Amino acid sequence: MIDAGPICERFEALSPYLSERERRLLAASEARAASYGVIAAVAVATGIAPSTIGRGLKELAAPDKLDPDRVRRPGGGRKPLVVSDATLLDDLLALVESDARGDPMSPLRWTCKSLSRLTSALVAQGHRIGRTVVGELLHRQKFSLQANRKTREGDSHPDRNAQFVHINDSVETALTAGEPVISVDTKKKELVGDFKNAGRDWRPQGESEEVRVHDFLIKELGRAVPYGIYDLAANAGWVSVGMNHDTAAFAVQTIRRWWGEVGRVRYPHAAKLTITADGGGSNGSRLRLWKRELQRLADELAIDIAVHHLPPGTSKCNKIEHRLLSFVTMNWKAMPLVSYRVIVDLIAATTTDTGLTVRCELDSNAYPKAIQVSDRGMAALNIQRDAYHGEWNYTIRPVVLSVSVVVSG
Repeated sequence: MIDAGPICERFEALSPYLSERERRLLAASEARAASYGVIAAVAVATGIAPSTIGRGLKELAAPDKLDPDRVRRPGGGRKPLVVSDATLLDDLLALVESDARGDPMSPLRWTCKSLSRLTSALVAQGHRIGRTVVGELLHRQKFSLQANRKTREGDSHPDRNAQFVHINDSVETALTAGEPVISVDTKKKELVGDFKNAGRDWRPQGESEEVRVHDFLIKELGRAVPYGIYDLAANAGWVSVGMNHDTAAFAVQTIRRWWGEVGRVRYPHAAKLTITADGGGSNGSRLRLWKRELQRLADELAIDIAVHHLPPGTSKCNKIEHRLLSFVTMNWKAMPLVSYRVIVDLIAATTTDTGLTVRCELDSNAYPKAIQVSDRGMAALNIQRDAYHGEWNYTIRPVVLSVSVVVSG
């Protein structure tokens, strides 16, 4: 009687890496290498039926009768389900493509199309199938797990490209003349507290930072409203973190603080400040309060303020988005924003390989909402609109007050 132990060990070591045919031939080679009656011992050691080992011995004796690339003889084995079940593939595609194929009232039309749900729906239709085969069929049909992708921002304006050319020409002219050019925008509001922040960072295994399960506002802490300024010529950012509302008054106050602390020192001879901004939000092209606050700023600084709004549906093209705000998000990933101090420090610590520097300060002022500017107030503005899309491109000039001197005789 032979010792089946070594055969069992060899087979267990190699079996996970072999196909059905290769396992059969391995068992047959073990049987052929031993003495008479060893087929039964090899069958016990490998779990392969004696008849299968016998077929393997025949293949070893006549290897040219089976193509080396085949596992079974032509026609051998169970037929694929898509062959034996003629409607299986069509029914599966109808479930996963319910917008374009099949019944739009499919039970999975409004649910998550997981493998388990798809399998259950197919079984309910009379198919005999498991979730593993469902996954294999989807992969063969070039399906894959995919998340939503943000690509739609509304209809494209017919003058979109022309407005970008206009903005680029105006910015290049200002930069060439040594005048300041800034890009402005509000970053997404953030809840202050021990809330989950997207992203991952390296920590000791099993010591992930614990945060709240639900993102409910903590009234005592409130929300942070970061409004940013990106100086194109200096590759430098300024962010004011508001504790109140995101209004036009807050936006212009941020520009005012930037100019008082940085701009006037960096550009001492500036006669004009050029601003590129989105068409909506606290610096929207239709917002009256934005224009009135800019008029006040122009009067204070005694310089022209030229504004160019990006066309509708192009907010992600604003320079500040991909040169400043995106890096702020990367810098504080996986960091709970537990306090305003933490938020300010994380923003101020943002840098890039291209030399970006950021200054960040807290703005604790209150900015009430729903402030209305009357028609009379708008008429008092010293605003000069460009010939090309004056609603997007305009310059606000300081108001010069004339003083009459009366000399008595």
